[in-house]
Amino acid sequence: MQSSRFYKLLIFMMLLLGASTLFAQNDRQAELERQRRQLMSQIEELSKLRQSNKKDERNVLSQVEDLDSKIKTRQNLIKVTNSQANLLTQKINQNINKISDLRDELEKLKTDYAAMVEKSYKSKSSQSRIMFLLSSESFLQAYKRVQYMKQYSNYRKKQGDQIKERTELLKQTNNDLIKQKEEKQQLIAQNREEQEKLEAEKKQQDALIAKIREKESTYVAQIREKQKAADRIDKEIDRLIREAIAASKKETGAVATKVEKAGEMPTFNLTPAAKALASDFASNKGRMDWPVERGRIYKRFGTSQHPTLPNITTYNSGVEIETAPGSVARAAFKGTVQQIQLIRGGGYTILIRHGNYLTVYQNLKNLKVKVNDEVSTKQALGEIAVNSFTGKTILKFLVYKDSQRLNPEEWVYNM
Repeated sequence: MQSSRFYKLLIFMMLLLGASTLFAQNDRQAELERQRRQLMSQIEELSKLRQSNKKDERNVLSQVEDLDSKIKTRQNLIKVTNSQANLLTQKINQNINKISDLRDELEKLKTDYAAMVEKSYKSKSSQSRIMFLLSSESFLQAYKRVQYMKQYSNYRKKQGDQIKERTELLKQTNNDLIKQKEEKQQLIAQNREEQEKLEAEKKQQDALIAKIREKESTYVAQIREKQKAADRIDKEIDRLIREAIAASKKETGAVATKVEKAGEMPTFNLTPAAKALASDFASNKGRMDWPVERGRIYKRFGTSQHPTLPNITTYNSGVEIETAPGSVARAAFKGTVQQIQLIRGGGYTILIRHGNYLTVYQNLKNLKVKVNDEVSTKQALGEIAVNSFTGKTILKFLVYKDSQRLNPEEWVYNM
């Protein structure tokens, strides 16, 4: 009896451990599937944008950068899909072992049950049960024998229920195993297709790189010209922010400190309402809305190396977001339109103030707001113009705290 209880306890612990492992694997599988769908969506968005902007593409560099982004995204997709297939392999092996254990357990339960049925058959007559009770030496012993017969009957029923439960679990595990094997085959087939697409894209990229190398000096000059123009626009935006800070000090009756005059970064003077708005803005770090309804990151914040010209690095003061022609920029957070400026080579630039934080929207036309307008989150600001260098519809988006540039990717959700 004790060995039987130990065996049941061991089986229960194994099932409990298996269940916790299964839950963890299911969570991991769900996360991988989310990542896979997100990457597939990014590739689809890249393809749509490339198709819609293709007629306006003005240089080979832009095409190479598009392909580089697409290749990296597809490589990540293949990696995630491989992880899913490997996780399914683990689950398949676990279910194979589980099926083996369940069959062994079911065989033992059936053997025990058969022995119990045989024993019950030999003493099934009511006369035998009555004689068993009447042969009791005392009332207490007769009572205990009645209880024993009830327990025996209940145990027999419990054994039957366990056999039914284990049979159903074995059937379900077999079904899960078949489904998992099918899912794994689908993932393998999808990965094979993605690998073929990846190879085709790499061949396209190699052909374009060969063209670039034929006229490398020309393309290097184009990149440097673009960086020079971006730096000029950044200086203009910095000037506008310094003017806004000076205006805030004038409004509050403050004066510039000696530290600021010595060249340190100036900061806004804040009213109580502006402090509350700045606190609200800061508390939404990582959760702010995208400044476009749909789009993808074309250039990220900071210094980066060119994908095909290893000796060339560029600096981006914000993020550049490619979107479809005719799309509008929208406010990433509520605030006040601080400044609107037409900058040569950069279209209209809108600065929205959020206390001592600012969001900047560059390369706009057909504006829908004016200076001092109070704007709400997602409110339309203006149409995004075509970038003069790439021929793409690109919004440049920047975030500042006072006069310090911040990485917008840390502020906008899932950027």
